[in-house]
Amino acid sequence: MKLYIKNMVCGRCEAAVKTVLEKMSLAVVSVNLGEVILSRELTSEEKQSLAVALKELGFELLEDKISKTIEKIKNLIIDLVHYQNEKLKVNFSEFLATELHQDYSALSKLFSEEEGITIEHYFIAQKIEKAKELLIYDELSLSQIALQLNYSNVAHLSNQFKKVTGMTPTHFKKLKDNHRKQIDAL
Repeated sequence: MKLYIKNMVCGRCEAAVKTVLEKMSLAVVSVNLGEVILSRELTSEEKQSLAVALKELGFELLEDKISKTIEKIKNLIIDLVHYQNEKLKVNFSEFLATELHQDYSALSKLFSEEEGITIEHYFIAQKIEKAKELLIYDELSLSQIALQLNYSNVAHLSNQFKKVTGMTPTHFKKLKDNHRKQIDAL
């Protein structure tokens, strides 16, 4: 049985969900961002209990097809931006369409209607949050950050950063109180 869970954005989220499932003695096949595979179907009582336990940790068991698709899009983008360090071999829209086995324009329309922003804006917001994280760590130059986040050059990163945050990456780095957002809050 495959379940979709909202707000799973990192390895710690996967571990937390896995712990909940194990405490409920549910046989887990795999746990990935936004998705859990169990070895058997759940009873309605088990599903209800799981939903309550997940909600206590800030997760949500998704039931309808639209919510599942939106969550899959978000998880693919989060994984791409925050956890993969290789450049896409196809353009972004082809990547999503291939991964989700759906037409990109339909995915884009659905995402915009449900989330109130475009997939591209969500993707950019994730990239800017990753850039903030890397700036705070102060281990990479701006050129290295631009390269890691697949920007064509530093100017492109800086322009997008300023458009989203209202400040340059250099100004952000100098702030005492760097304001980052949680990935699932974007």
